[in-house]
Amino acid sequence: MTDAKTRNEMLVAARHRGPGPAKYMLPGTVGYKAHDRTRKMSPAYSLGMRHSSLRFASVSSPGPKYEVRQGMTRTGPSASPAFTLHGRTNTTSSFQTPAPGAYSPEKAPPMRERRPPAYSFGSRTNYRSTNSTPAPNAYSLPSLLGSRVALKSSSAAYSLSSRNKITTSNEKTPGPGAYRVTDPQVLKRRYPAYSMSGRNFMPQDTVVLPGPGQYSPEKGSSTKKSAPKFSFGILHSEFISPLITNADMS
Repeated sequence: MTDAKTRNEMLVAARHRGPGPAKYMLPGTVGYKAHDRTRKMSPAYSLGMRHSSLRFASVSSPGPKYEVRQGMTRTGPSASPAFTLHGRTNTTSSFQTPAPGAYSPEKAPPMRERRPPAYSFGSRTNYRSTNSTPAPNAYSLPSLLGSRVALKSSSAAYSLSSRNKITTSNEKTPGPGAYRVTDPQVLKRRYPAYSMSGRNFMPQDTVVLPGPGQYSPEKGSSTKKSAPKFSFGILHSEFISPLITNADMS
């Protein structure tokens, strides 16, 4: 009876729970011990053992402290050719050529253009004490100003007269301001003359009128169409009883 009931009962998958992931013991894929044979094994490396310091006490090579120049390859240097300056030669005192800065080509006149001849002074000659000629200022010639030389013709000579004394008599000539000049309009054409009128004062009024800035013509709409405007009614108090007429009572 029990076996028949069990066979007829429907199986629910939620009631039957299988094993978890940790239940399966699959071979690992890390390392080389117990590696999965169905998977590819990568190469494995290990660190070498530490050597004793006594082994390199007698013979020890330097560490990686070599400085390889730039452009050095395993077949030799690979760079563009480099040149150096030659050593400075000793300057000789017997023959020295001028440097390029000693010339001034900007001071030379333009080529193929006509220019006046240029002259220079000669070098100074050595003074000879045995044959010395007098200088130009050693001669004393008479002056030709005025009638001093009898054999030379002299030009006309003039002298200033003495200053006249200022007379203190009453005979004095009038100055320029003493003459009365006639008005030119008397003898010539007279042009019209205009004058400015008197200043007019504004009338005083006791009535205070608004100024031009008190008006707002931009807010007016009397000459243009405007949309309809609506406003809310006045606020009534809630304590006022409503108006009940006889018609409402009937």
